[in-house]
Amino acid sequence: MRDILKTEELDIPEGVTVEIKSRVIKVTGPRGSLSKAVRHVDMDIRVVKAGKDKSKVTLAVWQGGRKHVACLRTIRSLINNMVIGVTKGFQYKMRAVYAHFPVNCIIQEQGRALEIRNFLGEKTVRHVQMLDGVTIAESKAQKDELILEGNDIENVSQSGEVLPL
Repeated sequence: MRDILKTEELDIPEGVTVEIKSRVIKVTGPRGSLSKAVRHVDMDIRVVKAGKDKSKVTLAVWQGGRKHVACLRTIRSLINNMVIGVTKGFQYKMRAVYAHFPVNCIIQEQGRALEIRNFLGEKTVRHVQMLDGVTIAESKAQKDELILEGNDIENVSQSGEVLPL
């Protein structure tokens, strides 16, 4: 059954600006700016002023089926993650775990790349490049812990995923 109109709203905090033009969302905040194209989803996305300093993003789907309406919450979460990214940022912590062969992780290029030596006793050296906007550092508090930081949750999580640890 189709719904005539389904809407979602998202409050935008102070210090963050959201611009939407032809379903390309650009979020700017104190840590930088992020943009994402959601042209493949057919919905109305608007920035509405809700006061003198407040603003909201409204998302609406007209005549949507079940899966089409489900995209509302997905796009709302995506914009919310962009807002959190430009205000606080994202941080992933990973540990190099080994039983017999100690894994050596060497950070290179000012945190833009990682070199992994002695992985499972291999002689080959593995080089992993971080994605755009992601930096990697060693933890001061925990041995063999790597900290990945960045504004875009997709790039931070993808950079953590490609590490063979």
